Amino acid sequence: MLRGHRYGAPTLSKKFNGHPFSSITPYLADHDGSLLILISALAEHTKNIVLDSRVSLITHDQRDPLIQAQGRVTMVGNARQENDREQAGQRYLRYFPEAAAYFGMHDFSFYRIVPVAIRYIGGFGKIHWIDMESYAVAQAGLFAQQEAALLAELNVQRRDILRQMLRQQHEVEALDVQAIGVDCDGLDVHCDGKTWRLDFPEVAHSPSLILAT
Repeated sequence: MLRGHRYGAPTLSKKFNGHPFSSITPYLADHDGSLLILISALAEHTKNIVLDSRVSLITHDQRDPLIQAQGRVTMVGNARQENDREQAGQRYLRYFPEAAAYFGMHDFSFYRIVPVAIRYIGGFGKIHWIDMESYAVAQAGLFAQQEAALLAELNVQRRDILRQMLRQQHEVEALDVQAIGVDCDGLDVHCDGKTWRLDFPEVAHSPSLILAT
């Protein structure tokens, strides 16, 4: 669910003596399960992060109109500033191309939310804390290194498979489908101005398994 959604970000308040301060910002779930955000130094939530790096973020199934019945995930973690702005920006801008203008501004920086705990609510009777050892992605570095090559292969040689997955999982018919990201759990495609999440039937423990299916 974290990989399939894009928005959220509460922090602790600097101004109001540690009260929770809720805000909203786009985020990108990276290969290792951490969340990447691009935020302005002028924003209140950034000031709070600088003072106290502890944050929590909630995202939910936005397709379900019944709020209480929606699947949702809360991540508790620590936010740290990313030093390699260019590397972080390459993947982030594929998902949020409209952020290119912000990327060029000096007061915007990337922060990474590193998870400490995750709470999952999938509906009645489906409530539990995620085991953080099982959440860790053993081959995260390998997926990051090979993502560009995987995307090139998917977009040139396997586009018919992308269309088929989009049809099966979302009942969407599209000719122009572009894969923009791939990880151990699935891939993200862009078509008709919208990003869709396509889940694999099971976790791919190695990048080589993705093209083998």
